Amino acid sequence: MSIKTLKTGLLTGAATAVALAAAPAFAERGSDGELKLLLWQAPSTLNVYLSTGTKDMLASSLILEPLATFAPDGEIVPRLAAEIPTVENGGISEDLTSITWTIKEGVTWSDGTPLTAEDVKFTADYCMNDEGGCAQSAKFTGVKNVEAIDPQTVKITFDGPRPHPYDAFVGAQAPVIQKAQFENCTGAKAATCTDENFGPIGTGPFRAVDFKTNDVVTLEANPEYRDAELPAFANVTLKGGGDSTAAARAVLETGEYDYAWNIQLAPDVLEGMLAAGMGKLEVDFGATVEHLQLNLTDPSPDLPEGERATVDHPHPILSDLKVRQALSMAIDRQLLNEIGYGETGKATCNMVPAPEIFASDNPDCLTQDIEGAKALLDEAGWTVGGDGVREKDGRKLKLLFQTSVNAVRQDFQALIKQWWSEIGVETELKTVDASVYFGGDPGSPDTIVKFYADVQMYTDVYDGTDPGSYLAERACDQIPSPENQWQGENNVRYCNEEYEALIEEMSQTAGTEARAELARKMNLMITRDSMTHLPLIARGRVSVSSNRLGGVHMNAWDSEFWNVADWHRVEE
Repeated sequence: MSIKTLKTGLLTGAATAVALAAAPAFAERGSDGELKLLLWQAPSTLNVYLSTGTKDMLASSLILEPLATFAPDGEIVPRLAAEIPTVENGGISEDLTSITWTIKEGVTWSDGTPLTAEDVKFTADYCMNDEGGCAQSAKFTGVKNVEAIDPQTVKITFDGPRPHPYDAFVGAQAPVIQKAQFENCTGAKAATCTDENFGPIGTGPFRAVDFKTNDVVTLEANPEYRDAELPAFANVTLKGGGDSTAAARAVLETGEYDYAWNIQLAPDVLEGMLAAGMGKLEVDFGATVEHLQLNLTDPSPDLPEGERATVDHPHPILSDLKVRQALSMAIDRQLLNEIGYGETGKATCNMVPAPEIFASDNPDCLTQDIEGAKALLDEAGWTVGGDGVREKDGRKLKLLFQTSVNAVRQDFQALIKQWWSEIGVETELKTVDASVYFGGDPGSPDTIVKFYADVQMYTDVYDGTDPGSYLAERACDQIPSPENQWQGENNVRYCNEEYEALIEEMSQTAGTEARAELARKMNLMITRDSMTHLPLIARGRVSVSSNRLGGVHMNAWDSEFWNVADWHRVEE
């Protein structure tokens, strides 16, 4: 069976309702024993507010929950909330300056204490603390204050009309954390609370038993979970580390595991594993983009620690737009997709490739132009030396290019290095263990947020179908630095007044058409106009599951574990 015939499309609204309502009834919680999950990029924390890594969000989502989540069709559905607030039901004020959420009755934390509006308010204050370095602070853009009206009601007030108020506490990147557990972990102390960050108390279907960072998470069914028959599994072992190939093999060929996330394998390799007949692909297409980031700041180790890769030191090479344009022009994105993804990917020039209405008409980067790239570098004053490497003012055009350890990414690195060598660029390749690369350790020099390299490559994605908060991550105040514990997602250190104005306009704009127009402008600013982000491939979200695992509904808009409480064992 081909990869193409195994693809799953987005569920329709009706299909989502069926998926949510079709969970099987179980005789008792935990009747299906152990669920074994593989994340080859191992989690480094269970507190998603201290990490930008998808791996950490996934692990966290087994334990922590938001007020609402995104279903596979992008529809917002209640999780901890009783209903989705709208203007029609009175949950959103007529002037669009506030949203009021009502918490479901009877929800308790895994320690047996009740979830209240005070926990929601505390979570907002925790993330909006300027000294805390909250990695998800873009979710709270425009929030003026959060108020607990009564134990079941929380009101979020914005600093102006907020036509799209579903960022804070919607999706797995913005869950509610327990005030009683984290109240002594605010501000600069947030990253120091190891016990809390490694073992958060949650409302989700599972609770943490043991966490070995960058290795394994052991969980058990939450005895306080609000549905007495769920989850079906008594225990979860979430194993991290290794590589994508081994992870896929452990599900598709040996059957050691039930589910493996983020399978990045060449199409022919994946086809061979599927032929064993032990498992299947879980595929959906959303806003996942493999891309390059070009550092606008100087990561040189010659600078003092604390000054490397900071806005005080512009990049000596990549600050030149012509150089950034030339690097993009030299890449053959179509060939990259053919080699690395095949039918589970598509070459793209957009950081926002979906939904279609938000995607810019931007095909310019899809045609490789080696000669055009050479001409641009000539114009910029970079002349070819005797060794074939360009130089200017005594500096070689030499770049350090980093990414995580992964067979497809190493193939991409090798090809891009070759293309760049053809235009006179010397490239040094660096690979970092994925658990470290995507980790949130502010002391590590090898994370994507430190960005102690000139170029880096990884996949970015946003939850939900509206990219407003995702695009806001490129705001000036989202630049990681020593002052904010190296948190924030503006890794390239992009800061543009016009872009800032569009972020503000987006926060006050209603209607999908109008928001899409702004999103397209913002996308073009960071891709075509500034060339700080070089999109390569719009990837399908691809994982694999055992034939003995039922209830899985791949979700390209939120955590893949969004409905893990409904997963269950089936007989083959």
